[in-house]
Amino acid sequence: MIITKQYRCIHSASCLCTKGHLSEEVIFLVFQRLKWNPKAVATLSCVCKWFDDLAKRVFWKEFCKTRAPKMMLDLQSSGSHSVDGNWRALGKLLIYCSGCKKGGLFNNIHIPGHFVYRTRFSRTSGKSFLLPQCRTDVLYVSDPCEHLDQGDEGDIGFFRGIFKSFGTSKVRKMLIKREAQLHPTEACPYCKAKLWSMLQAKMVPASASCRLGAYEDAIEYYVCLNGHVLGICTLLPLSDSEEASEHSDA
Repeated sequence: MIITKQYRCIHSASCLCTKGHLSEEVIFLVFQRLKWNPKAVATLSCVCKWFDDLAKRVFWKEFCKTRAPKMMLDLQSSGSHSVDGNWRALGKLLIYCSGCKKGGLFNNIHIPGHFVYRTRFSRTSGKSFLLPQCRTDVLYVSDPCEHLDQGDEGDIGFFRGIFKSFGTSKVRKMLIKREAQLHPTEACPYCKAKLWSMLQAKMVPASASCRLGAYEDAIEYYVCLNGHVLGICTLLPLSDSEEASEHSDA
């Protein structure tokens, strides 16, 4: 069933959607039974503003905590009860590879975005994407989502990630100190915030390509004002990638 999005007030007594519907507690139990299925949560958000508010306040948070419990505990361990950019944006980041469009962030490549069943995010891998002077920051980065045989572009990998407490991070301070420019037209596909190019700021360490198994001169990534990371790389052939990994571990 396709639900047409409606915009009604959230709490007004005249709002039709608030007359006779189930309480928040009952809806919570239903979605708990559904294991916070993201498609069901997204569908609920389309009913009206009241349900959209409930999904943003409660259900996306529960989805994130269920999907990546240790990561969520760490992201909140600084004392904050929310995450940068809101829970819905983080939920989307966990399950959606943004791809890219021609003329967008990654120029001439067009690969549609898509949902992914499961992705591993690693705090240890995140260290490889930070300059030595920034490695006290906490960054979780995913394994690359592989899109093989892209013609002249070769094998493409997309990766994404999230900073903990990005507003107080050394990476953000360095971007500001270097007077890095925000992208003039493109925005974060997860929260719609403006983006900094880590490549233009000369803040992409060589260790990032080793971690990804990618060519050193073919990696680029952005970080948004809320600390979401999205990037692209050209992957090495498997045998070369294994050699690069052995060399980096030596």
